[in-house]
Amino acid sequence: MKHLPNLLTLANLFCGCVAIAYILTAQPYTSMSLENNIPTWNWVYGAEQIYYGSLFIGLAAIFDLLDGFAARALGVFSPIGKDLDSLADVVSFGVAPSMIIYKFLWDALMSEKNAMDVSMLGMAPAFLIACFAALRLARFNVETGGHKGYFSGMPTPAVGIFVASLPLLAWFNPWGIGSLLHSKWVLYLIVAVLCWLMVSRVTFFKLMPAKRSLSAAWPQLVLVVLSVASFFFLSVAAIPFAFILYILLSLVGPKPQSEATE
Repeated sequence: MKHLPNLLTLANLFCGCVAIAYILTAQPYTSMSLENNIPTWNWVYGAEQIYYGSLFIGLAAIFDLLDGFAARALGVFSPIGKDLDSLADVVSFGVAPSMIIYKFLWDALMSEKNAMDVSMLGMAPAFLIACFAALRLARFNVETGGHKGYFSGMPTPAVGIFVASLPLLAWFNPWGIGSLLHSKWVLYLIVAVLCWLMVSRVTFFKLMPAKRSLSAAWPQLVLVVLSVASFFFLSVAAIPFAFILYILLSLVGPKPQSEATE
């Protein structure tokens, strides 16, 4: 049983790798078929796969949550487990979301008049999410102290889940929100804000409150209740709504008595 937390962490990493595989195949590509012994090339569209990637990022987040619960329940903590968790998070909530943004930027740039002249530089900012996620997690691994009920900087799983919601928004397009994701400037803004949030010193509360009292746990209760209720009204838009609500509640909620780290 002592290896259960690490196995759950590896499940997180596995789901992140599967998510990347789905996301990378989510683009039009050509397939050859023979018709009367004549090779014919046809377009094959893989748009559905990108939101399968989103689902696996969500599954990775569940395993990330469970490995922490398992470690606390079993009283198993080790430097290897801590580093392994960070490595898995870089893949599932750093690299995989970067691939999603890369695909959206590719789509946005391909729709421009000079699409044939677009270079990799236009899509490269997508990889900043992976870079800043790695920096965020490295900072956590070397810093000590802080308050156990708070993070310093946006936790990477929250960023990963938010980015994973973008393909769902584009697919279902509630209230036309998904249409905004076809703008490269909107995508660049999303990248800039997420990168800043991860390395900022803004304190974000953990889902598990440090104290079991209403005065300490009301932000978590508000977040859970409003997020669940919003699904009945906002559909998939409830995910970015919960993300924004998390930021707002962290800004106005109780503050830690010392600087927090993840």
